[in-house]
Amino acid sequence: MAAAGGGRWYRGMSADNVKGLVLALSSSLFIGASFIIKKKGLKKAASSSSGVRAGVGGYSYLYEPLWWVGMITMVVGEVANFAAYAFAPAILVTPLGALSIIISAVLAHVMLREKLHIFGILGCVLCVVGSTTIVLHAPPERQIESVTEVWGLATEPAFVCYVAVVLALVVVLLFKFVPLYGQTHVMVYIGVCSLVGSVSVMSVKALGIALKLTFSGTNQLVYPQTWAFTMVVITCIITQMNYLNKALDTFNTAVVSPIYYTMFTSLTILASVIMFKDWDRQNPTQIVTEMCGFVTILSGTFLLHKTKDMAADGLSNSPSFRLPTSTASRSFKQTDEYSEGIPLRSPGHHHTDARCADGQVSPSQSTRASRVSYVP
Repeated sequence: MAAAGGGRWYRGMSADNVKGLVLALSSSLFIGASFIIKKKGLKKAASSSSGVRAGVGGYSYLYEPLWWVGMITMVVGEVANFAAYAFAPAILVTPLGALSIIISAVLAHVMLREKLHIFGILGCVLCVVGSTTIVLHAPPERQIESVTEVWGLATEPAFVCYVAVVLALVVVLLFKFVPLYGQTHVMVYIGVCSLVGSVSVMSVKALGIALKLTFSGTNQLVYPQTWAFTMVVITCIITQMNYLNKALDTFNTAVVSPIYYTMFTSLTILASVIMFKDWDRQNPTQIVTEMCGFVTILSGTFLLHKTKDMAADGLSNSPSFRLPTSTASRSFKQTDEYSEGIPLRSPGHHHTDARCADGQVSPSQSTRASRVSYVP
């Protein structure tokens, strides 16, 4: 029988890790479904007579009930994810988000008519294998007695430097790259979401620990640090939600989901290693095994993305998703009828019949979206 708190459930996992695992799996189920439901809501809102796409600054999706269903589903998933961080380290919880990619891919195949290639199934298997490897070798949760202890970790020089770098990059993206490349480069919106997300996870974990201690009888709500973490969480979540909506409305779900997952997870693991020093409680063999599991998950998400690329419009020998180069003179948007529609175009350009003026995009005019460095 599992011991209370951090007792060993079986060799390699603690009771708290098991609770975090169950919550993380539930979170992946809800979040994976929410991507598809929200996407359908965004498409329905954009197709209305008065709808203005979120990708170009519109907010008509706020009047679409289906989008709110997706939003509620995501909130439920995020609540489960929030609770998971209170019991298990981020290096265990965050990579399990790969399972939401599998759920999203399967539902996109069924509901959005995005074809799931046989190698996409292999990608799903790789994600499961990688997740299992990380679960079995995850470090035990650090025992923390007060939110002030978390605040001490957050204000150490190493993590303060990390936050400063993140804020500087976000400011540059928001004020320089979003106006110029937000509609043509998937990494811009996702970069903002992922950078902000890595900080939000650390704050979510701190707040989760504070609530966990409060419910166990040690009130942490009297500490100003608890409310400081709360404000950071709210600010980060609002920012993530706004730019994730823009990314989902502008690019294909099969592109947004794996890129967001990969970048967000990588940055979150880095932030957790810096702030909570997860690897200090592990030997080199465990660390290497976890990294192998993470690389396996990345391989699976990459394969899922590439096979979606191959399946789009039935083209197996040419890229489906292309980004215009700086010298490109024409814009491009894939048709919604077959692959959801991926408007990879420069701001201010318009499309007709979901294609360029001549209906084609030559290799010299565009580069593959997958060439953009990875990396919800």
